[in-house]
Amino acid sequence: MIYQAVQSFFRRRFERWVFRLGGPEAGEVQLKQRRVFIIPTRPGLGFGVMLGLMFIGSINYNLSLGFALTFLLGGCAIIDMHLTFRNLAHLFLAGGRAMPVFAGEEARFELQLINRSKYDRYAIWLAFVNRETAELAQPVDIPAQFTRTVTLNITAGKRGWLQAPRVRLQTHFPLGLLQAWSYWQPTMQVLVYPQPETFAAPLPTAALEKQDGSGQAGHDDFAGVRAYQSGDALKHLAWRQIARLQANENSPLITKHFDGGAASELVIDFAALPPYLNTEEKLSRMTRWVLEAETRGLPYAFRLGDTNYPPAIGPAHQTGCLRAMALFEG
Repeated sequence: MIYQAVQSFFRRRFERWVFRLGGPEAGEVQLKQRRVFIIPTRPGLGFGVMLGLMFIGSINYNLSLGFALTFLLGGCAIIDMHLTFRNLAHLFLAGGRAMPVFAGEEARFELQLINRSKYDRYAIWLAFVNRETAELAQPVDIPAQFTRTVTLNITAGKRGWLQAPRVRLQTHFPLGLLQAWSYWQPTMQVLVYPQPETFAAPLPTAALEKQDGSGQAGHDDFAGVRAYQSGDALKHLAWRQIARLQANENSPLITKHFDGGAASELVIDFAALPPYLNTEEKLSRMTRWVLEAETRGLPYAFRLGDTNYPPAIGPAHQTGCLRAMALFEG
């Protein structure tokens, strides 16, 4: 264990020094010549050995055609080295969108590859360094004066901010005798929400008697209709009245209004959860309740630490609750 830790430490320091690996880079990044590295591949090494043997044989047997073929193939290798390096050098990179996900899902990072040169670029492979395999790397061709968007995925392990890993770009174009590569660390983050509980308890709906006896869950006495307000249950929409006003596109939605009875209030409160659940389990259950309440169209209040949201419903309310749970440090 100690040996592996020491080896990993010196390896990271060595790579950081040799490949000039730094921290996240904001904005648009250009792969200048000093950032692109090139070495022969295994076929390239075999090709070099073959050229050496052909050159020695041509000297021993004084073969003019052997010299011509050896130098011709050597010249092709030099041209291939230039084209391989040029295929990656002076490429511009920029970060794109990164949408929030739930823990356990695939976080998607959009990367933009900008080719401002007059020649096309072919077979550039991209992959995150910590997930670099032949199956996960993605090839991309970039025409001249064109921007290509590539999406790389990585599994979101836990809630909170997920930093995009370092990206490795490499190419073997055109002959595969040499490999050019470069590294890039984008300043991209994805917000990871807690993983929803698979089998959650029923929604914590508490019956409350209001002074005016009215509420969104009251069903005792029909009091008439009124204009739709945000948070009204969809089942209370007055479809008959809406159908009559359908001819006018600007007509507002109409909802039924009830008086009397008990009103139910849905409160998702971290402090009210059972004490035998740990923090992550509580947040997982609250996440499931938030999603279920939104699906069923039930306004809900939300309480988590210093965060206290009044009853509401909608994408903005849901996003605020999920964000508060993702960044909770209790």
